[in-house]
Amino acid sequence: MRTLPRFTHVALGLLAACARSAKPPEAGVAQGSSTVTVADSAQRARLRIARVDSSSFSPIILTTGTVAFSADRSTQVIAPMSGPVSRIMVSPGAQVRPGQALASVASPDFAAAIAAYRKALSAARNAQRIADLDEQLFANDALARRELDQARTDAAAAAADRDAALQQLQALGVDAATLDAIRDGRSTGPIEAVIRAPIAGTLVEKLITPGQLLQAGTTPCFAIADLSTVWVMANVFERDIGSVRHGDRAMIVTDASADSLAGVVDYVAALVDPATRATSVRLIVPNRALLLKRDMLVQVMIRSSTQRKGLLVPVGAVLRDDENLPYLFVAVQDTSFARRRIQLGGREGGRYEVVSGLVAGERIVVDGGLFLEAVGAR
Repeated sequence: MRTLPRFTHVALGLLAACARSAKPPEAGVAQGSSTVTVADSAQRARLRIARVDSSSFSPIILTTGTVAFSADRSTQVIAPMSGPVSRIMVSPGAQVRPGQALASVASPDFAAAIAAYRKALSAARNAQRIADLDEQLFANDALARRELDQARTDAAAAAADRDAALQQLQALGVDAATLDAIRDGRSTGPIEAVIRAPIAGTLVEKLITPGQLLQAGTTPCFAIADLSTVWVMANVFERDIGSVRHGDRAMIVTDASADSLAGVVDYVAALVDPATRATSVRLIVPNRALLLKRDMLVQVMIRSSTQRKGLLVPVGAVLRDDENLPYLFVAVQDTSFARRRIQLGGREGGRYEVVSGLVAGERIVVDGGLFLEAVGAR
């Protein structure tokens, strides 16, 4: 079952009304107001009237957002070497593990790195052999201390060059079996450079083709993402941003599923978009059944953890005019009801917050507003 209802046309109208202007016109009897008189007591019995008082509540912010891959669980794979692509070993949608081969490259840089490692390995072995011999000569008083120290220094320098060459090969993705073969002096045959997966996840993009020339450290080759958790980037306007805090719970609604997905506010941006006057809010959402796709537009309901006081009216008491602007009927006298335009805030369960157009202590029609509208239209 859906934990929170889908946005209705009323909720979408609310979002449109909220985004119209940072300073909406003042609402009241003088603006778009009219009075309906119901003299018949039987007709008045069809109306349900309630007093509106200030109450404490946790507001719900209604907005929209877009889905993005979690930057903490996704990465773009950049070519670590130059050269043309020989083979591509995976396709988009494949699950990859860390270190898995994704593509091979015929790289002259890679061949040069292999040769440099072979030379450094041979030089390190020779320098160490000389140092060992000099140790024996010095022990038999057949060599000066100065010459022994020089042999030790040469061996240490050669070992450092060998280790640096080895790290270069490891950074280029050479597997352990090939490195062992090089150390043992065994033939390795033609060795191709390999682009490997840095993290586990789903291969979501393939950005190269066979034969394409890659530039080391520049050419993007693949994109990998862990799709089990995604980000939803919601836009919250200035009026509501003060109610949004790190850790607030949220529900994500999408047409891709009949069920809502739970999320939590992870970050509230420090900047306001000058074009939309909205602040970006990042939510972390477990991607159940992988329903959420990157760049999907979703609806977001953030339940604020902060308490505030305000006027709450039942959703059924709020009507919409031809311009989709909200209004309700306020009891002026026992038989007279004023059609009052109001400004809505967030939604709290089955109630709307009224930001302006209503005063605490006034009585409103919570059931029967459509009847009054029909009477007033006669």
